[in-house]
Amino acid sequence: MQWQYKSYDQLTKDELYKILRLRAEVFVVEQDCPYQDVDNKDQKALHVFAMDEGEAIAYTRIFYAGDYFQEPAIGRVVIQKKYRGSGLGQTLMQKTIEKMQELGLAKEIRISAQQYLKNFYESFGFKQIGEPYLEDGIPHIGMLRKE
Repeated sequence: MQWQYKSYDQLTKDELYKILRLRAEVFVVEQDCPYQDVDNKDQKALHVFAMDEGEAIAYTRIFYAGDYFQEPAIGRVVIQKKYRGSGLGQTLMQKTIEKMQELGLAKEIRISAQQYLKNFYESFGFKQIGEPYLEDGIPHIGMLRKE
């Protein structure tokens, strides 16, 4: 398994295709949620991903303050289905937060989390802010992590 950190311009066409395929596989097909995943924000993001046997198996994107939310942010947290329950999700979040610390972006980190994953994100120090809301028909909560 190989972890990578790349800006949009550094991604190869093949890497971008595999990342978008993973996101569509989980967020659109598996969760039965037709929505516009390609949102013109990928160009501003730092992409954190793991490849195994030529496939993207874990992914997040990091945003600087003001590029998504007022605070630095993490989005599109996704693990390929066959790797769930292996601890890969925890490793993905640890590596993403460590990268944000390295970049000086970890004083406050905001996420829009699917509500059923609240405990998972709380284990990394995130706390719910505001009331639950629907995003693309799926219950979400705003969460903030402060160092």
